[in-house]
Amino acid sequence: MRATFLDYATVSFNDDLDPAGLRHAMPQLELRPQTAQADVAAAIDGAEIVLVNKLRLTRDIIDRTPTLKLIALSATGTNNIDLDAARERDVAVCNLRDYCTASVVQHVMGTLLLLTHKLREYDALVRSGAWQRGENFCLLDYPIRELTGRKLGIVGYGTLGQGVAHAARTFGMEVLLANRPGGMPIAGRVELDELLPQVDVLSLHCPLTPATDGLIGARQLARMKPDAVLINTARGSLVDSAALAAALRAGRLGGAAIDVLPQEPPVAGNPLLAGDIPNLIVTPHIAWAAREARQRCLDEMAANVEDFRRGGRRGRVC
Repeated sequence: MRATFLDYATVSFNDDLDPAGLRHAMPQLELRPQTAQADVAAAIDGAEIVLVNKLRLTRDIIDRTPTLKLIALSATGTNNIDLDAARERDVAVCNLRDYCTASVVQHVMGTLLLLTHKLREYDALVRSGAWQRGENFCLLDYPIRELTGRKLGIVGYGTLGQGVAHAARTFGMEVLLANRPGGMPIAGRVELDELLPQVDVLSLHCPLTPATDGLIGARQLARMKPDAVLINTARGSLVDSAALAAALRAGRLGGAAIDVLPQEPPVAGNPLLAGDIPNLIVTPHIAWAAREARQRCLDEMAANVEDFRRGGRRGRVC
């Protein structure tokens, strides 16, 4: 079977991963570091298996590739694939689950500690010579908060949300769960509007859907405590960037750690990229990207393809 990985460099940086599992599953595999969106149809012409991360496989592209049998995603999200067109054409689609949980959990807790323990600020003080000039053995310029006893709110309680909840409880935090907008209410969870005023930290782990697009905007931020922290490692469009920037500048929110933006890379800019926003950490979509997680990504894709070739449904979303 001819197979093509359209954007391999989004997973493997400078060939730091071992693609042996992929090549065993697909001996005719072509590893393309990058493919322009405009070139996708030509790149997969004649392919039976397409491996992809973020490039879009639209109805037109799927319809123009009659040989296509399987789309294997190197991610959990499927919003870049026209699933209806795939179903109509009987093209299987597989995604990945629980391959980067440890990495995401580390990122969430790491950025939370960075914000609450003021590590960047104290490092800057030392580098400026303030400690060397100080009269006491320590500096106490910035207040530090303990996580014990604080409340963490989670939107999206799948594998990633559960992993973050487990880690938070080891710090002595209380975990509250929100009903996902657009989903059915679940016993033990509360509506988002009810949850927001209660939590000291809000962590987002839900998919981007019409119901969650713009989930956290000016109205929702206004309902949060003025010293609360927002963490988004899910999808950029869950959060209104301009509203968040305004809330942080005005001191209406304690801090934010944002790993995802609506447009990636943000070639058209984004309000959160301004240099004057306090208590903000912006990272380039790397919460998932520990080397072990990226290698697991390739190995899980290979397992999905091998199972598909045996007639199985491993990782199938359609």
